[in-house]
Amino acid sequence: MVPTYSFEEKCIKHYSSNHQILLVGEGNFSFAVSLATAFGNASNMVATSLDSREMLEIKYPTTAADNVALLRDNGCTVLHDVDATTMSRHPSLMHRKFDRIVFNFPHAGFIMREHDSYQISLHKEVVRGFMRNGREMLTSRGEIHVTHKTSHPFSQWGIVELGREVGLVLTEEVNFSIWDYPGYRNKKGSGSNCDDTFPVGQSSTFKFAEQSLPTVFVSF
Repeated sequence: MVPTYSFEEKCIKHYSSNHQILLVGEGNFSFAVSLATAFGNASNMVATSLDSREMLEIKYPTTAADNVALLRDNGCTVLHDVDATTMSRHPSLMHRKFDRIVFNFPHAGFIMREHDSYQISLHKEVVRGFMRNGREMLTSRGEIHVTHKTSHPFSQWGIVELGREVGLVLTEEVNFSIWDYPGYRNKKGSGSNCDDTFPVGQSSTFKFAEQSLPTVFVSF
């Protein structure tokens, strides 16, 4: 697919209307709508959910359908049933490359309490799988962004180390403020209160790039 570019570049925080953007793990798609609204066009965006379309409307009955409709009206590709840990093999994604691949507040679902070591290991598997797949889908100057709480016990996930394990290097960590994205409503996404928001608190957006191979000098 040949990228399209807007006549006048528009930006919101780390994202440009000229970027090829993949959004992963969208809840009610309000983050995608925030970007699309800022750009005035979403033809370079792909927004995905783990949920099916039917489940999405059950979880978020007052917002999901309208958000998806708005995105599609603005040229965004919306995909459902996309697992972030296997997304590089998805038929609609496997031949595409992206400048920004974004996963906000990744979560494995509520199995145990957040501080439980097993629950943390489940979260880490999700993030590791996402990063491993995302690395395969980056353009030469592409970045993977993970927005994540940095207070305890979320600090125990070791986001930077997870990136390093799959060949990514941290290029920048910046404080995250939900107010930078008008209209974004973060969702729990799981359990009986899935449509509720949760306090973002102290959070950062971690930016990763593919780790460059070391230069090898050969003497003759």
